[in-house]
Order: sequence, then structure tokens, then C-alpha cells
Amino acid sequence: MDPKLTEVSQFFERFKAAFVRHDFDTCSRLLSQLKVLLTQFRSLPPLFEGTPNAIHELSLARDIYEHAVILSVKIEDQDAFERDFFQLKPYYTDVGNILPPSPQEYPILGLNLLRLLVQNRIAEFHTELELLSSTALENPCIKHAVELEQSFMEGAYNRVLSARQKVPHETYVYFMDLLAKTVRDEIAGCSEKAYDYLSINDARQMLLFSSDQELLEYIKEDHPEWEMKNSSVFFQKAKESAPCKEIPSLQLINQTLSYARELERIV
Repeated sequence: MDPKLTEVSQFFERFKAAFVRHDFDTCSRLLSQLKVLLTQFRSLPPLFEGTPNAIHELSLARDIYEHAVILSVKIEDQDAFERDFFQLKPYYTDVGNILPPSPQEYPILGLNLLRLLVQNRIAEFHTELELLSSTALENPCIKHAVELEQSFMEGAYNRVLSARQKVPHETYVYFMDLLAKTVRDEIAGCSEKAYDYLSINDARQMLLFSSDQELLEYIKEDHPEWEMKNSSVFFQKAKESAPCKEIPSLQLINQTLSYARELERIV
């Protein structure tokens, strides 16, 4: 075996051993070294040279980047996820006719869709969806993300939150928790605008918590400005602290009239 390939394989075995024992600091350090070592292989993107060990090198590199994506989820680093996913993506799109399919492909593609949904990057979500084959769209990991997006757009927040209990892959839990927080923050923002107060029972049901204790912890951590008294949640303090933005109506009218005059001159 090529000495360079042997060296990368040995480093990767050390990485996987650290990954199994959840030593993510060691994993991050070894991953940085692995990425540098991979630059020695001219068979990898973007060169794709037909070297004697091309298939082995491509397969090994794909495996490394797949582990890198999963590691970024484990350490809850969304920026690293995005970087590693885009480094991995050519191995799914450009060498599919060279390498056999990876069992991690659909779970990782679904993870990326879920990340875009959590970050509210809906246009990119649909762009990525358009690039997928009809076979991919039938995969449970992809369907999970698509159904979540539909529920989110419909405002069916109870379906979004209940979807956490039936994730197709254990790595999805991190993004599902972030999505649940986004949903609750959206409901909370609407609630404090629509109501002066709610009973604890109503607030718990509206924010889709299963117990009063979960509601109280959420208020303590995310909305300390809400007041708890007489078995109710009062939003008045939050309303008073929210800045009131004045609309510069006179300025807007003058600008509109100015645009109208300019258009009249052009015509």
C-alpha cells in the first residue's frame, strides 16, 4: 500500500477510536491533521486525477468527511458542520459513478436540510431539495426534513415538536432541539403581543410543554421579564420594556412624492 495512504488510514483509525470513546477534543485535533494529509492525494476534488489508488483514496476521504460532519453535530458547531458538509458534498455529487453508495449519504443530506430549516434559510432548503433525486426524496431521512418544513410553514407547531420523538437518526436530536426552541420563541413572542397575561395552564398548553416545571424553567432561562403571580404569567412588563419604534410618516410621504415627480419627468 502507498505510504501516504497507510499514514492517513492509521490517523483515521486513531480518530475513530477517539470518536467511540467520545474524546471529541482529540477527534478535532486529529481531524485537522487528516485534512492536511488528504491534500496529498491528487485523486480527490477538485483535481479528480486517475491515480492507481484513486478509488481507495476517494472512499477513505469520503469516510473521513462523513465522520467530520457527525463530529460537528456532537460538538454542536454549526459553522464546522457547514464547512465539512460542503467538503463532503462533491463525494456524493461528482463521484457517484466511481464509488458505491454510502449508507451515511441520506442521513447526512437530511441533516443538512434540517440545519437550513433551523437557520430559517428556506430558499436554500428548497434549492438543496431540487438537487435530490426522486429516490432520495423517498428516503425517511429526507422525508422527515420535508414534512418538518411543511408543518413549520403551516404553523402546525405541535407536529414540529412531536417529530422529535420519531427522528430517523440519533444525530437529528441536536437540530430538533434547536428547532423546538425556535418554535417556542415564536409562540412566546406572539403570546406577549396578543395577551396581557395567561394562566399557567394555558401558557403551558400554548408553549407545548408537558409539565408546569418545564414551563417555569423556560421562563426563568429565556423570559425573566415575564412575571409569575396568582398562578398566571403576566407579559405587561415585557411589553413596557419593548422599544416603541416611531414611523417617520412625513419623511416617507415626501420621498414618495419625490419619486412620483421624478417618474413623471421620465415619462
